Amino acid sequence: MSGSASRASIYSKMVINKDGKTANIVGKTVSFEYFESVYSPELTANLVFVDAGTSIAADKEQDTQERLGSIKDSLPITGYEDVEIKIESKSGVLDFVKEPFRVNGAPILGQESNRQGVFLPLRSNPAVENLQPKNPCKKYTGRISDTVESILKNELNITKDRYDIDKTSNGYNFISEGRGALDVINDLCRKSIPVNGDPGYFFYETQNGFNFKSVDTLISQEPVETYVYSGGLKANLETDENDFRILAQPNIRKDQDVLKALESGTYSSRNVFFNPRTFETDEKIYEIKLDEPKKTLGKKPPFIDKVSTYSRTNFHILDVGSLDSYVSKGINCDPREWQAKSPMRYNLLHSQIMDIQVPCNLELMAGNVIRCEFEKQSDQKEMGTINQQQSGNYIILHLCHHFDSERSYTSMTLARDTYGLYNSKS
Repeated sequence: MSGSASRASIYSKMVINKDGKTANIVGKTVSFEYFESVYSPELTANLVFVDAGTSIAADKEQDTQERLGSIKDSLPITGYEDVEIKIESKSGVLDFVKEPFRVNGAPILGQESNRQGVFLPLRSNPAVENLQPKNPCKKYTGRISDTVESILKNELNITKDRYDIDKTSNGYNFISEGRGALDVINDLCRKSIPVNGDPGYFFYETQNGFNFKSVDTLISQEPVETYVYSGGLKANLETDENDFRILAQPNIRKDQDVLKALESGTYSSRNVFFNPRTFETDEKIYEIKLDEPKKTLGKKPPFIDKVSTYSRTNFHILDVGSLDSYVSKGINCDPREWQAKSPMRYNLLHSQIMDIQVPCNLELMAGNVIRCEFEKQSDQKEMGTINQQQSGNYIILHLCHHFDSERSYTSMTLARDTYGLYNSKS
């Protein structure tokens, strides 16, 4: 497909299936938006289509005269229908034919005598299965990453080619307590410690499947693309000159919050752990130190040298033998290894948050790292045009691919823990 990546994409397949009946809405679709997020273990999408009202014949149960009518009323769309989607863009294909979305509702946006506008909020199928757990009170034991794999395979029937799991070094014994499979795995993220690196994982779904990834693994990735922003941008849908340009001024949602970082104990915290078996307390202070190597997306964490002592105190109760049938001294998933460190890792990652919009790129996914290069405001351009403080690697927190009859683009929310062009890796 030649021309700009911002041009309208091709709807190869847009089909609604219900009880053996199908409705093709390729020519009726007005817009489609697809969403991913490292916070979300499910995919979502919004589809809007306009129907002239003579699309499909109703069953006798819906209309005694079996007249032609709108898809919404004659199929009818009431929720839980499968929607197969395939969209071709210059950058690739968004294919949900084998793994169709499920309709979550079908409100009418507008209605006239000869046409009807319908909005379909869509969810990926595991989101539906999550609310109908097969084993509502199942006991899990052993390494956390093995538990995650077992849940995906046995509770959600996810095949091995549809998930990617980082091994953990720690285990956790627990009972699911009626929660859905996706919710159970989400709860394990903050307790998970990778084989190498700091505690803290994300569990999320992309077009390739499910991911259970440590923060350190994600920020250690090489950038998948580089995007440039230089202020002026000439609209052009005929060539590819803007394909890797940021289309509009980035929206800076957060650029450090010193007080919030101190209040949350991002850089240093005091933690008191109570052992209910011995009634003893154990006190530990966790801090990010300048002389200790730490993986970051840029240089070393800012204003770390200004933090002289802990700024937050947390209290925790150790889990000693709660699931054992015998008197146990062992500590279940020892929180001294993750309880304070996980929030520090998560909070640091969200030090800088920014929204950008680029021409449609279906190869981008939540959890990817991209490199952004911003123009430096200087009258000495001959010495270099890149702002080395603001430019660098960012992780994609949220992503939206937007398609309509005129254009296609990708919107992203990016995050970064530090400043600088060059990343620091331990």
